[in-house]
Amino acid sequence: MDNKENILISCKNVSMNYDRRLAVDDVSFDVYKGDYLCIVGENGSGKSTLMKGILGLMKLNSGEILFTGMSRNELGYLPQQTVVQRDFPASVYEVVLSGCLNQKGFKPFFSRSDKEKAKKNIELLKITNIAKKSYRDLSGGQQQRVLLARALCATRELLILDEPVTGLDPVVTADMYNIIKHLNGHGITVIMVSHDIPSALKYGTKILHMGTKLEFFGTVEEYMATDIYTKMIGGHIS
Repeated sequence: MDNKENILISCKNVSMNYDRRLAVDDVSFDVYKGDYLCIVGENGSGKSTLMKGILGLMKLNSGEILFTGMSRNELGYLPQQTVVQRDFPASVYEVVLSGCLNQKGFKPFFSRSDKEKAKKNIELLKITNIAKKSYRDLSGGQQQRVLLARALCATRELLILDEPVTGLDPVVTADMYNIIKHLNGHGITVIMVSHDIPSALKYGTKILHMGTKLEFFGTVEEYMATDIYTKMIGGHIS
C-alpha cells in the first residue's frame, strides 16, 4: 500500500489543450517515491502533453500539479531527440555538466560539486572513455547515455523520459532499459512516456494509460487484467 507521505507529484483534475483541442481531460494521479511509472496510450492520446504539463513546458487549462519535497527545477528530463540536438557541437563532458544549470539560478559558474556530480554520472553511465569526444560524433546509443547522465545531473530523485529508446537498435534498447531499471532500483523515481507496451510491462511498476481522459492507472498486474491491455496487444494474450 502506498504511503501518502511518499508522494512526490500530485496531478489533480488536470486538463490541457494541444493545438487548440482538448488533449488531457480531467486527469488525476499521484507519483510516489520509487515508482517506475509508464505512460502509455495510442498516438494523440495526450501522453506527451501531460508530461510537458508536469515539466512546466505547457500550461494547464485547469487543475493543478503539486510537488512535495522537491521543486520543478529539480526534475531530470530526457526529451526525444531532434536532428539539431544530435548535431550539437560540444564535448560529452560539457553536455553532461550542462544538466546542473537548472538548479544554479543566477550563479554563472559551475562549482566543484557540479563538476564532481558530472564526473560521477559519467562514470555511472560508463561513458568515461568518450568524455572528451564531440557529442555529434557519437552513435545514437552513446548519445542517449550522455543525455541520461545529463538528466541525472539535474535531479536528486526523479527522471522524466520521453520515448528514450526511439531509433535505437534492439541490443542498445535493451541496454538502455536495463540502465533505467538499475537507476530506479537505486532510488530514482521514473516517469516514462512509451509506445513500447511489452517493455513498459517488463520494467515498470505502474501504468497510466491515456486516451485524452485517464483510462487506467494502477499496477502492471492490474493493467494486464483489463480489456484496455487486451485491445492494445491486438485482442489476444500470448
